[in-house]
Amino acid sequence: MPARSEAGCEKQLPDGRAGSPQRAPKPCSRALVRREGEGWPGGFSRWLSDQTGELPHTMGDTSVPLRAASPKALSGPEAWEVGPWRTRDPQGQAQAGMIRAVAPHPAEEALWTTRADGRVRLRIDPSCPDPPHTVHRMFCETLDKYGDLSALGFKRQGSWEHISYSQYYQLSRKAAKGFLKLGLERTHSVAILGFNSPEWFFSAVGTVFAGGTVTGIYTTSSPEACQYIAHDSHADIIVVDTQEQLGKILKIWKNLPHLKAVVVYREPPAEKMANVYMMEQLLGLGSLVPEEALDAVIAAQQPNQRCVLIYTSGTTGPPKGVMLSQDNITWTARYGSQAGGIQHAEVQQEVVVSYLPLSHIAAQIYDLWTGIQWGAHVCFAEPNALKGSLVSTLREVEPTSHLGVPRVWEKIMEGIQEVVAQSGFIRRKMLLWAMSVTLQHNLTSPGRWASTTAMWQVGPSSQTRELEQGSQCVAQPDPFIQACASFCGLLSSPTSDLKPFTARLADFLVLAKVRQALGLARCQKHFYGAAPMSMETQHFFLGLNIRLYAGYGLSETSGPHFMSSPCNYRLCSSGKVMPGCRAKLADPDAGGVGEICLWGRNIFMGYLNMEAETREAIDDQGWLRTGDTGRLDAEGFLYVTGRIKELIITAGGENVPPVPLEEAVKRELPIISNAMLLGDQRKFLAMLLTLKCTVDPDTSDPTDNLTEQAVEFCQSVGSTATKVSEVVGKDEAVYRAIEEGIRRVNRNAAARPYHIQKWAILGKDFSIPGGELGPTMKLKRFTVLEKYKDTIDSFYQEQK
Repeated sequence: MPARSEAGCEKQLPDGRAGSPQRAPKPCSRALVRREGEGWPGGFSRWLSDQTGELPHTMGDTSVPLRAASPKALSGPEAWEVGPWRTRDPQGQAQAGMIRAVAPHPAEEALWTTRADGRVRLRIDPSCPDPPHTVHRMFCETLDKYGDLSALGFKRQGSWEHISYSQYYQLSRKAAKGFLKLGLERTHSVAILGFNSPEWFFSAVGTVFAGGTVTGIYTTSSPEACQYIAHDSHADIIVVDTQEQLGKILKIWKNLPHLKAVVVYREPPAEKMANVYMMEQLLGLGSLVPEEALDAVIAAQQPNQRCVLIYTSGTTGPPKGVMLSQDNITWTARYGSQAGGIQHAEVQQEVVVSYLPLSHIAAQIYDLWTGIQWGAHVCFAEPNALKGSLVSTLREVEPTSHLGVPRVWEKIMEGIQEVVAQSGFIRRKMLLWAMSVTLQHNLTSPGRWASTTAMWQVGPSSQTRELEQGSQCVAQPDPFIQACASFCGLLSSPTSDLKPFTARLADFLVLAKVRQALGLARCQKHFYGAAPMSMETQHFFLGLNIRLYAGYGLSETSGPHFMSSPCNYRLCSSGKVMPGCRAKLADPDAGGVGEICLWGRNIFMGYLNMEAETREAIDDQGWLRTGDTGRLDAEGFLYVTGRIKELIITAGGENVPPVPLEEAVKRELPIISNAMLLGDQRKFLAMLLTLKCTVDPDTSDPTDNLTEQAVEFCQSVGSTATKVSEVVGKDEAVYRAIEEGIRRVNRNAAARPYHIQKWAILGKDFSIPGGELGPTMKLKRFTVLEKYKDTIDSFYQEQK
């Protein structure tokens, strides 16, 4: 590791950038670095390492003869150079090269760009004028403060091992030099296709240090989807974790003209292949590049240059590459997490479990970049976390902060409900009592849950349905438990001063044990985002004394733009706008609902090579039009009401947001897993339904077996069905119960055009493998419309 100055591992240059304390170059604004003797069309051309001889595992004809070079100063105050370097590879062969800087590009003054080598003007708000930072500077500031603290935790052969921040930084530098040695070019990317791990993290950080762009690819992606992203991002190197993922890349390699090497980090390839390296080999190659060479590349970086690409799901067209700058990342890591109540390590080292896909901005900003900013201890779950092992990891790690998409919280809820359904009478009734008392207390206590009571509306049947049948927790406990508790002096009247004591007693006797069993005993902040969450789920966890804090943002906002926190909370709200950010509602209606528009340091640079789409998303003043609708209350809390593109406009001209009706159906009918409203440009509304079933732990495919909760629903309506196939098209009792539930939803609808007139149960639940759900479990409506077109058309055939 290079020597460090008193201020840290970087020296501050006059323009605010950072240079190496070991050999700081002269100041250079937006310097371009080139290979000796080459030109530089469009930006960085190629940087490092003219080399002699064949390196172990090097790539054939990329080796070129050693070229003599001597330093030659460039003129002007904004030019610098690092002279020739020499080293030797493990076989003793000489290695040498030249790092040169040239005059800067003209300043890019626009608020957006679609060029990979473009730069943007930062949206610096006077209320939050912090100077911009690079990722390297952010890491070095953390290194100064927390170098000896554990940064990354991972399990090997059943035991937890840990990497300190000092080691993390060293590994990132080695990875950076390895990427440079393999030929990573400026404006090109390193694509990472693998489950969360230390290797994912230091490959990502190393990519940024090396001047490249981090590009995550979902592990569930097909070879064709991998090809699109790798080709579009100009991936020079792809990092994969298993033979399965390597197989995808081998199938498409011939179609990727920029791809020079693949690096594998979990499962070694079955046989040795040209240009395929293990992670250890990559780090070894990094030792052939001197520290000064990497320092020069780092020093040339600017905060307003691209460092991350996040690809959208592509539900409405080809996936778009969302370009995020270094300032987008470092600023959001600081202020987004601060708005969520995340603590820096001097106060309390946050412990988090990394398991959500890092190719999604929510997980990447929360796990990776925020972790570095605040010195968090990030522990990695097993690759099968979402197939059932997550709770085991939570128990072992005991996080202080936890992020889950709504479906993750729903699966935890369903797991508890199934355990409760199989519990004995006393244990089940005690939990129901404790949750009822706690929910009532949390919804009505003054100063604790302000402004939430008015938003809490219990469905008509939820006052009598028990927890294990999947209803909302209700404020009024079961009469039997209420009578027993009153007799024992455990339950006071709603106006009694003893109510807080009763809630504390319920928490101490029952709920604390539940949270401990979930691994959330130490967790102070529970977050969700990426999709809407049902009221049923929020009430369920309030009953466990777990407040779920929402955030709102997009890939285009580098993650969060609004955040909830322990001191900034309203039920059903996404919180308040982050410091230094702005929000407004475009074209609000009479109810105050309009399109959510956002402005701030976290707004993305633009879509890669997509000018029309970028112009559509960002207006002339730099405001991002999200396409989401919402309202802001008097205190600035945001309530998201839907998405413009998902809004159903019936043939009669009625605007119907689908989510409220879908959630109402699932709330009324606990056997329903997914509900999708139909009716755009049609004469009436219809709905597709799926039933709750178990999931194959190996493939994540839905099985034919109903869940315990679904079986109990069947039994409650007089059915003996235990499989999906026994219900679909056959079970009159279940169909009759569903029809009654739909009628109850219709009775509560605002008007007749909001009534669901037809519905159908599909033979298989929606899933990621099936294509109906995205990687964050968000419903892909356009995919469903295409996949079940015949069923949908059958609803309306008689209307033709």
